[in-house]
Amino acid sequence: MARQIPGHQQPVGTTRTLDNGTGDGGATLVKRTVLPGGLRVVTEHVPGVRSATVGLWVGIGSRDEQPRVAGAAHYLEHLLFKGTGRRDATQIAEEIDAVGGEFNAFTAKEHTCYYAQVLDEDLPLAIDLVGDVVFDARCADADVDTERSVVLEEIAIRDDDPEDLLHDTFVETILSGHPLGRSVLGTEASITGMSPGALRGFYRRRYQLPRMVLAVAGNVDHGTVLRHVRKALRDRLDGARAPVPPRRGRARVPASRKLVLRPDDTEQAHLMLGVRALSRHDERRFTLSVLNAALGGGMSSRLFQEIRERRGLAYQVYSSVASYADTGHLAVYAGCQPERLGEVTAVVREVLSQVAEHGLTDAEVARGKGQLRGGLVLGMEDTASRMTRLGKNELNYGEYLSVDDTVARIDAVTTAEVSELARTLLRRPGGGTAAVVVGPYAHDDDLPDDLHEVIA
Repeated sequence: MARQIPGHQQPVGTTRTLDNGTGDGGATLVKRTVLPGGLRVVTEHVPGVRSATVGLWVGIGSRDEQPRVAGAAHYLEHLLFKGTGRRDATQIAEEIDAVGGEFNAFTAKEHTCYYAQVLDEDLPLAIDLVGDVVFDARCADADVDTERSVVLEEIAIRDDDPEDLLHDTFVETILSGHPLGRSVLGTEASITGMSPGALRGFYRRRYQLPRMVLAVAGNVDHGTVLRHVRKALRDRLDGARAPVPPRRGRARVPASRKLVLRPDDTEQAHLMLGVRALSRHDERRFTLSVLNAALGGGMSSRLFQEIRERRGLAYQVYSSVASYADTGHLAVYAGCQPERLGEVTAVVREVLSQVAEHGLTDAEVARGKGQLRGGLVLGMEDTASRMTRLGKNELNYGEYLSVDDTVARIDAVTTAEVSELARTLLRRPGGGTAAVVVGPYAHDDDLPDDLHEVIA
């Protein structure tokens, strides 16, 4: 595929074809238009389906909040569904239910997405609903108070779920001192103290067209989508503002090397340990994906085989990666009986040391690549997955990467590259190592010595 013009550099009022649908691997027709005001509209026509998924991506997440309004992006996501100038919350729910669709949203560290999945014939309704909620929400004082209770309940539910609590604590620890380390949910104190005015101010300042991407996938036509978008947004599509370029972090993440215990009366001990990894703009990101898949991405992975299959020490064990504009992390999770935590930690440590020292085998790398290829292609069976891929690529990179191109990048990864990256990440000196435990322990001193040694 020829090199594309990034979305933020494409002239306002123009349309570009990003994929003409002639390639292999289920290639489809993909187009991008930059509308006045800086809104990018990216569509993918998927032959043979009867559904359409509409997603409005806003390049604003929890990392964009000041500490005093921590959790504002997620709080606002809840609030926008409470009513607009044309619909109250009940009407919004009734209209989407009447066509058997789904209308929802989610907030992440660096973006928020509002999406609707419907039959193709109900595409006009989906675009109108998404546009109405995102651009014309009332944000009334009474609704702020109602949703405050809901968000506080969500924080309580997170604290009652050991894995969710573990994950949030791990990210807070490994990225300590950086806005990325803060929970998307905020804190009880920040949510309790957040005023309606603060939320409305966050909404007005942050929800701007140049920061947004409308991604649509399914049995759709690009011109038809544009017609409905113009109708839904009307006078908001004004001016010659260009889209905001993909986010590139500038702040340095402070060094972190910690062991954190969250005491909890649980039947299992939940462990997550890991290291800093790559930003999403690092060219080695495909190598990292292969490393993660081979290390702990499936039943044949090194960690699963050593901990679950050979020793029976844990029911669940896996590795995961997260990549942001500035940085990222590679983590290992295991849940086990409390008396086995020391042994599990020792095996995890030994596996990571062996991979750092000797790398992975050709067979392991091949299986990891196969797992990634299969997951990618199978995910393309769903229009919601295709929409998510469109929106994320445009927002994060300003370009479209086809399935064929992605598979080619995965296939190009070599065993030597995986082994070299493993050495770089798993033997990196200095900060950027964290271990977190949620379980029935009263004090750090109750944790096994192996855990203290991991971060020593």
